Amino acid sequence: MQTATKTDLITFNNWTLRVRQSTIENPKVLLMIHGITGDENSMWVFGRKFSTSYLIIAPRAPFIAQPFGYSWRDVEKYPLQTDFGMPALHMLESSADDLIRLVDEYTTSLKIEANQFDVVGFSQGAAMVSVLGLVHPYRIRKMAVLAGFVPSGLDEYIAQKPLADKNVFVAHGTKDETVTINRAHEAVNLFQQAGADVTFVEDEVGHKLGSNGMKALEEFLQY
Repeated sequence: MQTATKTDLITFNNWTLRVRQSTIENPKVLLMIHGITGDENSMWVFGRKFSTSYLIIAPRAPFIAQPFGYSWRDVEKYPLQTDFGMPALHMLESSADDLIRLVDEYTTSLKIEANQFDVVGFSQGAAMVSVLGLVHPYRIRKMAVLAGFVPSGLDEYIAQKPLADKNVFVAHGTKDETVTINRAHEAVNLFQQAGADVTFVEDEVGHKLGSNGMKALEEFLQY
């Protein structure tokens, strides 16, 4: 599989992005969403091997996190202590809407069609992927949830089976103490309830993506 490693750090409509342009004229679009305390550089440990058929967009989250980095939830409005760091839908929904708008505006600026796009997220970023897929299913083609979880507050969306005929990838470490493996099992069950065809991979690792998960993720995004 042909890959490309050159990325560009840009500012676009008040967003800080790291992007990798595609080598083809009408590329697929892949949005990569970092976890809490991450930034626009964090997800490239995964993205460096993804196909050049993708235009890849990795944005910096809008809120400051502690002790460093950025967050998709406003931690001043919704302190982490209130829910042990596991945000609910209402804490992430505005960021999800903003990400949809970002993809639309950036791809329009490049004259690229992105009525549907793929999305990969890690940890809190994976929770964002869950929100995007369940709340905006008509915009998402494929979704990958890495070391993440499904936020609370999505039951009504899940009941409508918004992920029918969609492919969802879930990878998790059995030794993850930040987001425990039972949260991944719960996510798989919820995605299946929502109608998704789920690929699930476990590795004997902590809060990161293992080698089996990385290989399976690359295969998942090849088609």
